Formats: sequence, C-alpha cells, structure tokens
Amino acid sequence: MMSLYLLLLIFIVICTVLLSMMPTIDGGKILVFPLDGSHWVNMKVLIEELHSKDHEITLIRPEDNWYIKEKSSFYTSITIPNTGGFEEEFFSTFVSRQLDIQRQGLSFWSQIWSRIKIEMEVHEQFFKFHKRMSEMVVEIFENEDLIQFLQKAEFDVVLTDPSIGGGTMLAHHLRIPLVFNVRWTIQGEAHFVSAPSPLSYCPFTATKLTDKMTFPQRVINILAYTMGTYTMASITEPNYKPLVHRYFGPDVDYSWFFQEADIWLMRNDFVFEFPRPTMPNFVYIAGFQCKPARPLPQDLEEFVQSSGEHGLIVMSLGTIVGQLPLDVTEEIAAAFAEVPQKVIWRYIGPRPINLGNNTLLVDWLPQNDLLGHPKTRIFVAHGGTNGVQEAIYHGVPLVGLPLVFDQPDNLSRMSAKGAATIVDFSTLDRNTFLSALKEVLYKPSYRENMQRLSRLHRDQPIKPLDRAVFWIEYVMRHKGAPHLRTQASKLSWIVYNSVDVVVTLLGVILFATLAGISIVKFLWKVIFCTRKVKHE
Repeated sequence: MMSLYLLLLIFIVICTVLLSMMPTIDGGKILVFPLDGSHWVNMKVLIEELHSKDHEITLIRPEDNWYIKEKSSFYTSITIPNTGGFEEEFFSTFVSRQLDIQRQGLSFWSQIWSRIKIEMEVHEQFFKFHKRMSEMVVEIFENEDLIQFLQKAEFDVVLTDPSIGGGTMLAHHLRIPLVFNVRWTIQGEAHFVSAPSPLSYCPFTATKLTDKMTFPQRVINILAYTMGTYTMASITEPNYKPLVHRYFGPDVDYSWFFQEADIWLMRNDFVFEFPRPTMPNFVYIAGFQCKPARPLPQDLEEFVQSSGEHGLIVMSLGTIVGQLPLDVTEEIAAAFAEVPQKVIWRYIGPRPINLGNNTLLVDWLPQNDLLGHPKTRIFVAHGGTNGVQEAIYHGVPLVGLPLVFDQPDNLSRMSAKGAATIVDFSTLDRNTFLSALKEVLYKPSYRENMQRLSRLHRDQPIKPLDRAVFWIEYVMRHKGAPHLRTQASKLSWIVYNSVDVVVTLLGVILFATLAGISIVKFLWKVIFCTRKVKHE
C-alpha cells in the first residue's frame, strides 16, 4: 500500500515539474480589432480558445455589424457608433451585382468588358468600405476618454485582421505588440506584402495561375501584379494615408505599420498554397477552425442514412451568398434531381419548381459535421477559404462554383492539385453542372487526391489552433517578437534590390577596364616610340 502511495506521490511531483516547465501566461489582456463576415468566423474561434486559456478579451466593433454581437460570454465589447461595419444587405446586393455582370456576355470582348466592369465595381465598393473604416478610426482617435481607457488597460497584445487598417494603427498608437490573423491585408495578399515573391513562380492574386508558368503566363502574372498593386493602393492609400500623417506625422509611411506586426498567423499552408518564400514571423495555421465531426441532429442523420450506398452531396455558398438568381437555382435543382445521391443544400429563397425528392433545402447546415460524415461524397462550394480548408481536413472533393473575391483563385489551386473541378457561373446550366457532379462522383482520383491532401494536412506535431495560441502567448510573454521582423519594408526599391551595389560594381569594373586600356595604350606608345627612336 505504501509503495502505491509513493508511486502516486512521484507521479504528482513529475507532473507538477513538467507543468511548471511549460511556457504559459496567465490572465493576459488582449485587444481584438476584427473584421466582420467570413473573417469573423475564424477570428471567433481564436477568441473562444484564448478565453478558455483565461485571457481577458476586449473587442472593438462598429455598431452596424453583421455577425459580431455586442454581448458575449467570451469578450467585452467596445461599440463605436454607426461606422465601419458592413451590413448584410450591402454585401448581398454587391455580390448579386457581381453575378449579374459576369452573366452579361459570353463573347471574348464581352468577357473583357464584363471583367473591367467587375474591377470598377470592386474598386468603388471597397473604396467606400475603407472610407467608412477610416471614419471609424477617426472616431476612436478623437475620443480622448476611450484612448485613455485603452492606455490604462495595459493590454499585452493587439490581435487584428489586417484586411482593415484600424487595428494596426491602434496598436502603433498604444505601443502594444501586434499579431495578425491574416491571409489578406489592405495592401493585398500577405506573402506579396511582406515576403519575397518572385513573379516567375509565385502566381499573383486572381490570376488562377500555378507555380509552373509558361512565358505568356509570366507576362500575365507581371501585368496582373502591376495592375493589382496599383488598384489596392488607389483603394486604401487615399483613406488611410491621411490618417497616418494626421496622427503620426507627415514623414511616416503607413505601410511600415503592417511590417511592425510581430507574428502573422497565416490562414493557409503549403498543402493548399504553392511552395514559395516565407518569413520567420509567418506562422501557418490553415484549418485551425476545423474539428472532428459531431453527431448530426436526428432529422438530418435520418435523411443522410436514407441515401444508402450512393451517399450525400452537400452544397453551401458560405456566409454571404444564400440565394442565387432564380434561373440558376432552377438549373442546379434540375441537375441534382438526376443524381442518385441525397442532397442537402443551404438555400434561402423561393423553392425551385423542379426540385427533386432527393434534395433537402435548409436555411442553415452544420457544415463541418456534414463534411465529416462518412456518407458525404462531394462538397459543392463557392471556394471561400474556410470552406476549402474544411473540405481538405475531411478529405471531401469539391465541385467549385466560384463567385467573387479570392474564390476563383482558391478553387484553381484545388483543381491544380486534382481535388476539384470548377463550373463557370456565367455558363452554368443543368448539363454542365450535372457533368461536373458526375466527374467528381465517379472519377476516383478526385477523392484520392483530396484524401492525400487531408493526410498531409493532419500529419503535423501540433494542432494549428494550439500553434496559433502558442504564438499569441509567445508575443505576450516576450513583449513582442522584433527579432523575427524583417527590415525590408524600410528599404527603398533601389537598396532592396541592390541596384546601387550593382551600379557601383559595374562602375568600378568600367573604370578599371578603361584605366587598363589607357595604361596599355600608354605603354604601347612608350615602347613603340622608344624602339622607333633607337632604330633611327
């Protein structure tokens, strides 16, 4: 009996020692500046996990929010009146207009014109959005009581989404370490903002190219990079640059603020992304919001089980798009009616007249749990990052219906890896959609490739969510991570590319060559003239 107590005591001591050696930080204070919509879906996962670690979360939100609620058991909110958020009606209308533009013409020149109109629409709407966000920043900075409260709170870190500029500027103003929950920034995709990005094999956003480019594709990539960089600057600089000059001085470059982030929590990885250069403070946490499937509600489970050996098709177009144009809906419904699988379709709108008995329409669906169900065969998705990562995690191949933003690029990556086929929304009808469904259903390579990606994604020593929390707490413990930050952003283009060094070296070589030629000419003349005099 004594030996049992002794063993128990030794076990407790060992556990205590091991726990004391683990790097932890208790009761930290975190200021969160989030972005609404699908970005909030994954930010909320981080907040809930940080709250479970006993950290105190304070969140800044605009009043006109879509998903970010004022009251929560996970955080205390500070609400800024009437500015900065985006409303569901605004975004739904914007997406609907984008879809209408895409469908206006099928000829080559019509497609070119449609693309131009889409870019103009994106530019206009996002300029307005960032203008409202900049107005929110002004309200925060001009509210002396709020600023004093934030300063006295002594936060350990600011966690923000750099797709908006407010959190970055606030962290700089309060002199608090900064962590990004990031894939996109107000200057573009994160890698192109902070990491070396050779355009010979790093495809630029929205080009749908891979890392193996032909010469014409490399030309397209460079042109897209040039135009895309200019477009992003024309959207964001007029809104944020005056604020930086106003509150931090005319000699301060607002792009520097983004390079001051201690850690970039990247919502992708190299299972999804093509291999490319990265940075020491880039931490890849793709799929951190994914988790094992839970049991379905009884009614859904019964419907899924009724599919028998044929299995299930799941369709959802994310948080923004619940309803498509009616004629497109009818074509999709007609195609679904012709497959033997059961279909669960998140759809809000009039019931299609040709909806098959095999199709269940729902206002909401437990997407993660359905994708993790063993009977699920296909995920029909718009290609948002969250949905694609969940499909990878559960090994479910995709039929892609890209609509706007980064969705075409995301799906093109999955297509290049053999895990998805893509249906062009502008040419969609029941035949093309049915053909895509059958290809993924009955060609084993799609499922095999996606399951291979799933195995690669899961084969890592630490879960992505745990990795994200570790690095946030790392920044809190060490009051930042300046040793991981690059100084490249503060170098001019000439210095960054060593143009001055190359020019100097070429100048030295040219000078040495000219000097050598001059010396040879001089010696030749001396020797020749001396011999001539002696000969005479």
